[in-house]
Amino acid sequence: MNGSVWNSNGTGIRNNIIEERVQKVSGRAEADRYFNYPYDAVEEALANAVYHKSYELGKPIEVQIWPDKIEVLSFPGPVPPVNARILAENRRIVARDYRNRRVGDFLKELHLTEGRGTGIPTMRRVMERNGSPHPKLETDEQCTYFLTTLPVHPIFEGDQVNDQVSDQVSDQVDPLVFKVIGICKTPSSRAEILEQLGFKNHFDNYKKYILPALDHGWIEMTVPDKPRSRNQKYRVTELGRAVLERITSKR
Repeated sequence: MNGSVWNSNGTGIRNNIIEERVQKVSGRAEADRYFNYPYDAVEEALANAVYHKSYELGKPIEVQIWPDKIEVLSFPGPVPPVNARILAENRRIVARDYRNRRVGDFLKELHLTEGRGTGIPTMRRVMERNGSPHPKLETDEQCTYFLTTLPVHPIFEGDQVNDQVSDQVSDQVDPLVFKVIGICKTPSSRAEILEQLGFKNHFDNYKKYILPALDHGWIEMTVPDKPRSRNQKYRVTELGRAVLERITSKR
């Protein structure tokens, strides 16, 4: 985890991640204020990962910021009795054991946590107060990882996609790659896509025209768990549709 993103006074988070939007309400003097991600929720997600990570494992905490969410991944998963089912059912979590009590005390001294067992309820409370979707908490059946996902507030979704589309469309991309996106409005196989482009089903053509669209997130596999499946097809994503709309509007 990069210290420039999270430090003791929170300036990295506030300056680089958090955005605020003011929405005036007709007939009311006070405007509504929303954040793309409530600062307290992001801080709690990071503190929770630091608190519950096993420092005997070499895997670092991973923080990924996407156009529509923030993901915080740590290893291993939660301590029993918390498991995948409890997290999926959004049930009240009562932990009877803690992996790093001294780390928890240290975070509390730095005022980064309120106390044991308060992180997840705090995340849920501040996300709800901000009008954001509930945080999503995940692990597998063996509790080998703990993934916290904070969805962006709905009123920021359009801005996030538009910013990403603008950046990507401005790149030097072969026009035929954009044609691939249009073809994939109907799920199509590699052979079908290349045939519509007028090319033979060779790997070099796949690498030049289909793979860039896949890497950008403009198309996705219909069978992602088996990339080489004989039934594999490619379909356009929401981001891909936005790219097509942006290109059409420029013409």
